[in-house]
Amino acid sequence: MQIRNFSIIAHIDHGKSTLSDRFLEITKTIEKRNMTDQVLDNMELEKERGITIKMQPVRMEYIVQGTNPSLGEGGGSAPEGVKVIFNLIDTPGHIDFSYEVSRSLRAVEGALMLVDATQGVQAQTMTVLQMAKEAGLTILPVISKIDSPLADLPKIEGELFELLGCMPEDISYVSGKTGEGVEGLLQKIYEQVPGPRTTTQALPHPTFPYKGEENSAQVQKGSRALIFDFGYSNHQGVIVFVRVFDGQINNGDEMIFNNPNKKFIVNECGVFKPQKVRKEFLEAGEIGYIVTGIKEPGITKVGDTILSIQNRLEPIPGYSDARPLVFASIYPEEQDHFHDLRFALLKLKLSDSSLSFEEEASGILGRGFRCGFLGMLHLEIITERLRREHNLELIITSPSIPYLVKTKNGSETVEEEIYNPAHFPDHGEYVSCREPMVKLNIICPPDYVSNVTKILYDHEGITQETDIFSGDRFSMHILMPLRELMRNFFDELKSVSSGYASISYEPAGHQDADVRKLEVLLAEEVQPAFTKVVGARRLQIEADDMVERLFNILPRELFNIKIQARANGKIISSRTISAMKKDVTGYLYGGDVTRKNKLLDKQKKGKKKMQGFAKVNVSQDTFMSMMRGGEIPERKN
Repeated sequence: MQIRNFSIIAHIDHGKSTLSDRFLEITKTIEKRNMTDQVLDNMELEKERGITIKMQPVRMEYIVQGTNPSLGEGGGSAPEGVKVIFNLIDTPGHIDFSYEVSRSLRAVEGALMLVDATQGVQAQTMTVLQMAKEAGLTILPVISKIDSPLADLPKIEGELFELLGCMPEDISYVSGKTGEGVEGLLQKIYEQVPGPRTTTQALPHPTFPYKGEENSAQVQKGSRALIFDFGYSNHQGVIVFVRVFDGQINNGDEMIFNNPNKKFIVNECGVFKPQKVRKEFLEAGEIGYIVTGIKEPGITKVGDTILSIQNRLEPIPGYSDARPLVFASIYPEEQDHFHDLRFALLKLKLSDSSLSFEEEASGILGRGFRCGFLGMLHLEIITERLRREHNLELIITSPSIPYLVKTKNGSETVEEEIYNPAHFPDHGEYVSCREPMVKLNIICPPDYVSNVTKILYDHEGITQETDIFSGDRFSMHILMPLRELMRNFFDELKSVSSGYASISYEPAGHQDADVRKLEVLLAEEVQPAFTKVVGARRLQIEADDMVERLFNILPRELFNIKIQARANGKIISSRTISAMKKDVTGYLYGGDVTRKNKLLDKQKKGKKKMQGFAKVNVSQDTFMSMMRGGEIPERKN
């Protein structure tokens, strides 16, 4: 039996999940009567939003016709009617989850570059395509949604010719909706994607830099597998998702994690169809899972190598750690739930290795965790999963980024990295500040370039280069502060381009920053969760926006709520929510007016007394509304 391992490169809404559904249907991995939309997107959030968040492997078996010249195991031709195992790793399309995609590419030999026939190549697709090329994968161009009346095949073909240098016959045409061309695509995957590579084979990418033939005898004796993902079960412990590169892994084998040097017994191994199906063994070239029985946190890490105890081989070079771009603090609404939050984050970490967190404490909010995310969508997904899967009520601070700040400590200058805006020094208390930058690649039609240029100015973006991409679209290369990218830039870009612009980004080092610390006070008490670091030129705008937003969101209390924004040591914006009015004289009828005045005076004194020790409790919905931004709502009362 022959094996083909592949993944799909696609932008959001280009038909990747629908194409995966047709693969499962045609190969009868899932019977047609049991098919549902987005089968591999098994999280509730994925189905709600219509996006893939978590990678999902699946094994399909199918009998293909024809030959596979020079690419089958051992080369030569393959007979007709050969049974082939297709291992697909379904991956996300949003740029925030590109780390998930990069891990899947290291476990396969081929990638389908899927392009929507109505939209063309998008910026994110180009970014992931570069990853696939660096990994030495075979790229198969595929045009999807060919049944759409808006499909522009000649235009999309031209873009692929220019980008890949391919020939017309290299392109596959499919419709995930009707199934047209999908069976032929499976045939092409078999014919053009190489069989599984081993660590003894040389690759163009320095992923597996082994010398080759001198180790071949040793490779046959030992077994070796790369961990590309993992999950957790309360009963089975850590379950690692692996690509086996050497040897054979059997149930009951004694194995070892290379990095922590931790031994374990293979309690169970198997494959994904797409549910877990037990097997007696996994052999070289296969993708599957291994139940380790380990329930200690922190033992398993993506990119680590699983090795057999006997004839232990050299480890496979793994992945670089995910680099968080956005930070936010998460606190339980009730401090009694702090340990529940810790357990929930540890469990999420087992299914999302790009999440990072460390404990911190606030004098007002209590104990919580400072968490690192790959982007704003990643932050929103994690917090939503904490609420839904673990029933936690949370307080989430305003998202922030790390700044490199130099301060004077006597005669010495000390540079430290500050993640929490509440710890950022006030203006004048530091020597210099540097902030992270990003390189953007924006692809849009020429009619929208002027609109895009305007919002780039508003977000401090510097255009470095502009190219014509495929005749009727521009590719713009921009340098921008990461803090401005977080400031609703994606939504604004989609708005001004009527949804036609696409964007990808990557870190671009640090530059000097002209920023200020902006604090929010409620009833003259600083609210650390709302503290932000903003650009100096937008200081007043941001202050007025936050004050106005809180004024319209916060409910009335029995006392006046003063909302203030403070920066540079002074209040720069302020509004007051008047106290709720209670008619304390309503039950009176007739009599001297002095009775009414006494009650009103008593009420006034009570409110004045309450004002002295009043404290505003900010609900989770208020924090989430502030985090999402958007238009300022109108006050309801």
